[in-house]
Amino acid sequence: MGFFSRQFQSVIEWADEQDGVLMWKWQDNEIKKNSRLVIRPGQEAVFLYNGNIEGIFTEEGTSYIKSDIVPFLTTLRNFKFGFRTPMRAEVLFLNTSEQTVKWGTRNPVNIPAPGLPGGIPVRAFGTFVCRIADSDLFIAKVAGVKQVYTVENVKDRIMSVLDQLLMSHISREGKDMFNLQADAAVIAKGILADLDMDLRKIGLVATDFRIDSFSYPESIREMQEQAAGQTITGQGSGAIPSAGDAPKFCPKCGKPTGGTKFCENCGFQLQ
Repeated sequence: MGFFSRQFQSVIEWADEQDGVLMWKWQDNEIKKNSRLVIRPGQEAVFLYNGNIEGIFTEEGTSYIKSDIVPFLTTLRNFKFGFRTPMRAEVLFLNTSEQTVKWGTRNPVNIPAPGLPGGIPVRAFGTFVCRIADSDLFIAKVAGVKQVYTVENVKDRIMSVLDQLLMSHISREGKDMFNLQADAAVIAKGILADLDMDLRKIGLVATDFRIDSFSYPESIREMQEQAAGQTITGQGSGAIPSAGDAPKFCPKCGKPTGGTKFCENCGFQLQ
């Protein structure tokens, strides 16, 4: 049975739940007298009438519309339809399990760095985990008018603010702009708190956010290699520095050196 296939009128169910889908709307909104509601593990079923939420059912298993469902609906139970004609209502199925999504910056994020006009262009990649926490709010804010709502929709919302969050938390927590991976965990923790606060506005929560890698342009990788060479020769570790020209940029903080023996910004020994 296809994902958007028509369901039998006697059974209200989301049988073809797929990964990455948070909400799916049952397509036949005519509920007949002997219809059954089937809720699978990790699902919720939300009944709407005239755009209003009438009931949210979370207990997995099979329920009968006439005897189990209708008596609990606030508005529909007052109607004297007697099922002489089908009851017209919308049923939304929600996937309440956690969803893991890969993310990556679409464009490099320019991270401010001392002595580097325009900053360091950095790309980042990782994963985030989210789930539905407030069904009422989620439907009211984003899902009520859609046929389907996926984690890709959530990803679009996150990516719209991620560049600014990366810039903010890297500037705050990144101790070495040439080796941001060393501070990835603490940077990700700060971003997670901000993303969770934003997602709660639409009934979702972010439960995890990870930065798997940072990517630098070629010019920055050359500076990283130069910094690694300085470390190998013992500079900055108390050993006697090797002879040769001073690097153009400080391998510790990135500030132009101007040919001096010590970095004027952080005091790192250059020669």
